[in-house]
Order: sequence, then C-alpha cells, then structure tokens
Amino acid sequence: MKPVAIFRHLPIEGPGYFATFLDNNHIPWRLIKIDAGENPPTSIDEFSGLVFMGGPMSVNDDLPWIELSLSLIRQAVAVDMPILGHCLGGQLMAKALGGVVSPSPVKEMGWGKVTVPNHPIAQEWFGDLTTFNSFHWHGESFSLPQGATCILSSQYCENQAFAIDIHLGMQCHVEMTERLVRDWCSVAAEELASLNQPSAQSLEEIEKDLSERVSALNMVAERLYQKWIVHLK
Repeated sequence: MKPVAIFRHLPIEGPGYFATFLDNNHIPWRLIKIDAGENPPTSIDEFSGLVFMGGPMSVNDDLPWIELSLSLIRQAVAVDMPILGHCLGGQLMAKALGGVVSPSPVKEMGWGKVTVPNHPIAQEWFGDLTTFNSFHWHGESFSLPQGATCILSSQYCENQAFAIDIHLGMQCHVEMTERLVRDWCSVAAEELASLNQPSAQSLEEIEKDLSERVSALNMVAERLYQKWIVHLK
C-alpha cells in the first residue's frame, strides 16, 4: 500500500493518536512538515490518502502552501482518494470544496460535549454513539461545502464535522493525546487565562481527569479512523 500523507502545520500539532492508530494497523504514512518549510507535493499519485492536521493560521491567509493543499484536496476528491481533516484540516477541505471559513462568535477551547445528529450518514460514522466529550481549539469555523452532510455539532459550533462520501472533515480534535493537550496548554497558558468566555476552559479544567478523558476520546477516534481506512487503496 502507498503511504498516507499527513500534513503538519505546526510542530506541536502533529498526528497524535492518528499516527498510533496507523502504526497499530500496519499502514505506512509519511509526515509532510509544512512548518519546517517542506512544500506540499503537486500530485497525489504517491499516496493512498490525505490527512491534514491543525494549526494556528487561517485558510484565508496568504500562505504559499494553502493553494497547493486545496489543489491536492480537489485532486483526491476527483478520484475518490479518502481525505481526513482535523480542525485547520477540516477548514482546508471545506474551502477547497466551496465552503466558507470565517471567524467564530467565540473561541472554543478545552473539553466540550458534541452531539451526533439522528440520521443515517452520521450513524455510518458513529454507530449508536449519540454524544461524547471532544477536545476543541479553534477561533474559526466552516460552512458546509456542496454535497456535505453535518454529522457532529456542539453548543458553540453547529458544524463540528462533515462527511462527503468517504471524506471526513472535522472542526474538533479527536486526535488528542495527553502530551498534545499539555503542550497546547503550555503554549496558550496566557491566552486561556485571559479569555472570559464559557466556551474556553481554564488550564485546570482542561487538565482535570486528563488520562480518562483522552482514553475515552481515543475510542471515538478509533471508530472514525477505522471506517476511514477501509477506503485506502
């Protein structure tokens, strides 16, 4: 099997549990370090799937790699190569396919409940799961691109995830590990302390019962990733 391409946009926003999942399932992958100056490839031919991680930038920024990433997403959709997006990655998918990414009314940072709507497409991805506690870390959100179906929502963000056939774009972060959570909190400690919004938790709230929360989220991610890899060729 050709490797899965994983695009990283910030050193501390790596693939996390997704990399563990691929290794456990003996699926090869290649990390493309956009943050280290590595350019996206111009073609998808050497990969079996595309995965885009998060990052602090906006898909609306004038950065040279953004248009290249949007082109890769469109190429993959055209040939039914599975695409997976986490936060910024989901926003890239939405923009590439005709959606709009814009500032959210509030920043959503920390743990928060997400709800799975009661329809067949959502149930294809989540099974009998109706709600779970996910991790959030965003100040922008996406509208649904043409042909997409919303499969996850939260109190502060209506479109937490969308599906288009075999492709999955998420606003929330299901890839979290304890290390990722602690690293992000360390970098954003001042911002977390300054935000006075119910949608943004304190450092203490985020790290409370961290091991149990991450383990539960890993189980949800496992379900989503397991469905996604079925379409790798």
